Amino acid sequence: MAISNPEMTLVIGDKNLSSWSLRPWLLMTHFELPFQEKLLKLDTPAFAEDVARYSPSHRVPVLLDGDLAIWDSLAICEYVNERYLDLRALPDAIAARAVARCVISEMHAGFQSLRQQLPMNLKRDGSAVALEPQTKADVQRICTLWRELLGRFGGPYLFGQFSIADCFYAPVATRFHNYGVPIGSAERGYVELIHQLPAFQVWKAAALLED
Repeated sequence: MAISNPEMTLVIGDKNLSSWSLRPWLLMTHFELPFQEKLLKLDTPAFAEDVARYSPSHRVPVLLDGDLAIWDSLAICEYVNERYLDLRALPDAIAARAVARCVISEMHAGFQSLRQQLPMNLKRDGSAVALEPQTKADVQRICTLWRELLGRFGGPYLFGQFSIADCFYAPVATRFHNYGVPIGSAERGYVELIHQLPAFQVWKAAALLED
């Protein structure tokens, strides 16, 4: 049985830029878990001192749950899923759950060219950019992955129901949208689905108001 802790605090970076912060925030907000939000401005003189109060790695995001600090976006999502969501944020079937973890880990550790050339920027106007070869390869891999998962599990989300996998690929959906990346119809539908999520719309509205 899931429990709830309204004393949890999620320390995040700027909503316009911090793709790592978006992932656990989206999970916790989508599933309506009560938590406090602490936003630290990135790339400011105060950031290094401020983040050191919360995160052993001196990075965001970090989840504070009582005396426990969890300072990695994937670890936060796994912890929240186990402790507060009755494992609802991953597929029930063991094989599908294993595939989901592969997909999530691939995003967590990979696609470096995509990250570097197309950093998350929700204020960007959507004009297209010329993709570097490795970025183009990253895009092709992600599009292939999305099509396969949507076909295999029937959509509308990557594993049918909303999951941690969608949280991890939500920043990619924003990149495709804000950089005018050419993608197929199935991928466009998924990008639109992420943008229609009520939790994501709350995040984006706040991002657009940031200095």
